[in-house]
Amino acid sequence: MVPATLSGFISGNQVTLLHNGEDYFPAIEAAFDRARHEIYLETYIYENDPTGQRIADALKRAALRGVSVYLLIDGYGSKDLPRSMLDYLRAGGVMALVFRPKISRWTFRRERLRRMHRKIAVVDRETAFVGGINIIDDRESTADVPPRYDYAVAVTGPLVEEIRLSVRRHWSMVAWSRFRKGVVNGGEIPVSTFTGGEMSAAFLVRDNFRHRRDIEKAYLQAIERAKSEIILAHAYFLPGLDFRRALVTAAGRGVRVVLLLQGKVEYFLQHYASRALYGNLLDAGIEIYEYHKSFLHAKVAVIDGHWATVGSSNIDPFSLLLSREANVVVDDEGFGETLRQSLKQTVEIDGRRIQADNWKQQPSSVRLMSWLSYGLLRLMMGISGYAGEYSPARKVRKSAPEE
Repeated sequence: MVPATLSGFISGNQVTLLHNGEDYFPAIEAAFDRARHEIYLETYIYENDPTGQRIADALKRAALRGVSVYLLIDGYGSKDLPRSMLDYLRAGGVMALVFRPKISRWTFRRERLRRMHRKIAVVDRETAFVGGINIIDDRESTADVPPRYDYAVAVTGPLVEEIRLSVRRHWSMVAWSRFRKGVVNGGEIPVSTFTGGEMSAAFLVRDNFRHRRDIEKAYLQAIERAKSEIILAHAYFLPGLDFRRALVTAAGRGVRVVLLLQGKVEYFLQHYASRALYGNLLDAGIEIYEYHKSFLHAKVAVIDGHWATVGSSNIDPFSLLLSREANVVVDDEGFGETLRQSLKQTVEIDGRRIQADNWKQQPSSVRLMSWLSYGLLRLMMGISGYAGEYSPARKVRKSAPEE
């Protein structure tokens, strides 16, 4: 088996694109109902809504028939999940843990800002799901609002073992910090016999140990090698200097660079801070489209029609420097074209293009709001100790000289 390192891919996989909760939730529920040995589920947000209850029932059904079920949620992302839901799951045999349960809205200490942002499910060493979709209804309170725009992938093949090892290690780490409560007992289950895939894929994580920049480096390598087209779709887009320089340089050598970004205001600070960068990117010839139809929650990319990634990592300092993230990278023309066509359709039908000339004519109050948000976010990063590692405020010019 070739290790799923930054530059290495594992062959022989089948990776299926899942768009929105309409595809994702039936797929994971069906996998949980097929489980015979074990289920791991990691999610940043677990909401006590009809979707959360539906998945909880599937987890409990599995546990009651003897499947070992491990649920890990984030203490901040799932802070509104009532204790009654965890009690319900635990009473049915589900082992549930909370990553960093102590939270505070008023601290910028590193350990409190480091969150578990991964969204992963692994079933029986046979199937894994990785992406950006939380366990939450992907529609807002009114049914006439379109669902959040998001993606995940279903994986079968040898890459599943890499993903499983990662979630087992993560679970055991959190369990040890809770006085060994729920530590994996090490029992082995049958290895998958899946042999029908032909895709090369890698599993990349971002943590605070050996893989601090693996996801960012994978993006940068692919962008630097791009020959014709780069399409990025991200809910929160606040890249550092190296990332912006790579995009500007690619545009300068004739690569079409397309950014599909959040149009609706979900989080005020991130929204306006991202818009502070639009001017430099537009001047470099980069196309920017905003998605206003619903909330864009995607974290995906396609480069030259064959390199593609789907996962939980945004291109912002919180994902790239603080949170635990997980992405699947696929090098396959068929998969790449499927994701490319999905993004292209969204850009053409629902994308609102930001024109450079119009952007320069925006009111000074809007411009001021963007830069104040940018400065405040930089201050937060400085207080947390990351200002030296992440420097997005420096201007990038078309020639992208060393600064």
